[in-house]
Amino acid sequence: MLIIVCYDVSTETKAGRRRLRRVAKVCESTGQRVQKSVFECQVTLAEFEELERRLLAEVNLEEDCLRLYRLPDSRGAEVREYGRFKAVDFEGPLVL
Repeated sequence: MLIIVCYDVSTETKAGRRRLRRVAKVCESTGQRVQKSVFECQVTLAEFEELERRLLAEVNLEEDCLRLYRLPDSRGAEVREYGRFKAVDFEGPLVL
């Protein structure tokens, strides 16, 4: 399934800046960055639950915002891309 992870971490303090880096590292280990605080992740249900657990361990729910969008069947989803960034085709060949 395709997961969209969006977050907004308060960076007003040193601890907040540290949280931001840790949240980004968790996301980078699982998916691809498509915006500064938005990641696309192709995962199984078990991987989704693990990702959610790891992210919740990093964010401060009093100061930060975390949104996880679960798209169970990505074949029906339409994504329109504009600009320089081109996403990885998870269904395509690994080597071009």
